[in-house]
Amino acid sequence: MTTLDPVSTRQHAHGLDENDPLRQFRKRFYVPPGTTYLDGNSLGLLSREAERSVFDALESWKTQGIDGWLAADPPWFTLGEQLGAKMAPLIGAAPESVVVTGSTTVNLHQAIGSFYRPAGRRRKILATGLDFPSDVYAMQSQIRLRGGDPERDLILVPSRDGRTISEDDLIAAMTDEVALTMLPSVLYRSGQLLDIPRLTTAAHEVGIAIGFDCAHSVGAVPHRFDEWGIDFAVWCTYKHLNSGPGGIGALYVNPSHFGTVPALAGWWGFRRDRQFEMAHEWDGAEHAGAFQIGTIPLLSSAALLGSLAIFEEAGIEAIRAKSLAQTDFLIALIEGLGLCNAPYNYRIGTPRNHAQRGGHVAIEHDEAIAISLALKQKRFIVDFRKPDVVRLAPIALYTTFHEVWKVAHALREIINTGAYRQVEASGLVT
Repeated sequence: MTTLDPVSTRQHAHGLDENDPLRQFRKRFYVPPGTTYLDGNSLGLLSREAERSVFDALESWKTQGIDGWLAADPPWFTLGEQLGAKMAPLIGAAPESVVVTGSTTVNLHQAIGSFYRPAGRRRKILATGLDFPSDVYAMQSQIRLRGGDPERDLILVPSRDGRTISEDDLIAAMTDEVALTMLPSVLYRSGQLLDIPRLTTAAHEVGIAIGFDCAHSVGAVPHRFDEWGIDFAVWCTYKHLNSGPGGIGALYVNPSHFGTVPALAGWWGFRRDRQFEMAHEWDGAEHAGAFQIGTIPLLSSAALLGSLAIFEEAGIEAIRAKSLAQTDFLIALIEGLGLCNAPYNYRIGTPRNHAQRGGHVAIEHDEAIAISLALKQKRFIVDFRKPDVVRLAPIALYTTFHEVWKVAHALREIINTGAYRQVEASGLVT
């Protein structure tokens, strides 16, 4: 096999950076000095816009006190709805269909509790065997709350290859016993992007409500939720959306479900024009805002406000185009450098097809945990997922093509020098 020439591919990487239409955004982020940061699918980096927005919120609190609820810019009272409207273009939704509120798991409980309506034979929830644990825990909890048995009523469709899910298998499992289908948009290990419109159409054809956990896609992949007709979606904002550790969550509700009484009703979801009547009879907001439970956390939300300004400027289509170009380049380097052959023996666990790929590349290896630690010793910030995955996430707003080139060569060097064995010998891997 002919391998790629390191010099020419490095020059190619620099050329891609010089012609990158998003290159100016990198300087607006605080990239940890001396690092190659490839973990933005776990925690996005702080931008200067997000930092400034938090400072502005602190200043409003300092100078306005309680008056900031109505007098701040923007007013805190409707900040969840305003942030939802700013995020709506990223997911192809009407502004009133999106609200920023709670956390991902709280929103999972809210959405599943609101749309899981077991009755008669329809008592099961359909999900995947590769779901993130929080989603599974939430579904199990909601089944128990409805008097069901998770062992019986939660269907986890297995993977055929341990890394991806067959959409044909999911559709085949959509029987008349299923009350709700709850799926990830992107599988967190492999980065497989599911065909959301196809799955939505299939579920609705047999009378099943369907929702998606989009934590690994919003901010990296464009969506068209209103057009596709999905019933609901939830996602976090601290990964691709760069709102900070533990950043606030977000929730989408299809307009056809406006007026639905939420499973977890709270004062913050009440109609704004009547909120201070303090009535005990529920009168929810006429849009996705009804699904809010508690008061919006100002400082976490302020960081998101600043971050979304960057997305509005950059455009989600341009972000997606660069993300695909960078993951294409990474896959080409790994294959072209011979890293899938002995003695390297890396495996690429992410689909090559753009329509099936999210925003990261899963590199598999039998010594993945040692390799991930060896990379971190070389200041490549990556993460490891059991049993054998190193996740590499080039983020379009702040990762360069040259950094993609560097990590591919680092993967080769770690094997050539035996650096991963030294990590094992040091006791860091047990």
